[in-house]
Amino acid sequence: MSQSPAGWYPQADGRQRYWDGQQWTEQFAPGQDGPAPMGQPAAAKVGEPKRAWYTKKRVLIPSALIALFVLIGALDGGGDDATKDIASVAAESSGPATPAAAATPAAGASPTSSSKPTASKPTAPKPAAPRTPELTSGQKNALRSAENYIELMAMSKAGLIRQLSSPAGEGYSKADATFAANHVKADWNAEAIESAKNYMEMMPMSRTALIQQLSSPAGEQFTKAQATQAADAVLR
Repeated sequence: MSQSPAGWYPQADGRQRYWDGQQWTEQFAPGQDGPAPMGQPAAAKVGEPKRAWYTKKRVLIPSALIALFVLIGALDGGGDDATKDIASVAAESSGPATPAAAATPAAGASPTSSSKPTASKPTAPKPAAPRTPELTSGQKNALRSAENYIELMAMSKAGLIRQLSSPAGEGYSKADATFAANHVKADWNAEAIESAKNYMEMMPMSRTALIQQLSSPAGEQFTKAQATQAADAVLR
């Protein structure tokens, strides 16, 4: 209708209204100012046409303020400050901003929970089991000889080393003989008591003489403590 020429045009209520080429006027055809005929809907009261959005106060006032601040900023050389004031006025006129949906915590999520994964402590590697050194042939043989002597007779540790390393005995090196005496399964206190019993079965001896015989370098070579406890155990 905006392209129609000016003239009278029929309305929905049966009356004719004047179109001036741009908008409807309040003029109706003569004799048609009365109410609409029965059975026909009355024409809607024509008032002022709705104002365009850019002519409303809530748009015109902020726009005018913005234009004013632009002019002031241009005159004073405000530059960035003027631009900031304009942005502030525009933000205030547009109303409070709606909080972003992303700021709302997810359902079921704890506000104090941390999104960072808990770091696990590194486990210290277990120390490797010490490797048992392999025995040399001399150590193996000296140990077997030591076990045989302990089974056959009562001997002290020093006496066993002397027997295993003596040229008149087994002839092992001093190192192999000592290794065998250190690793043979023997209770040296029990060996001292057994040696004391053997002496007492062969001949009567005093406590002092028995201790001397058991601990002498020319005798059994038990320690003084071993010889003493053996004499006390035999001579009760």
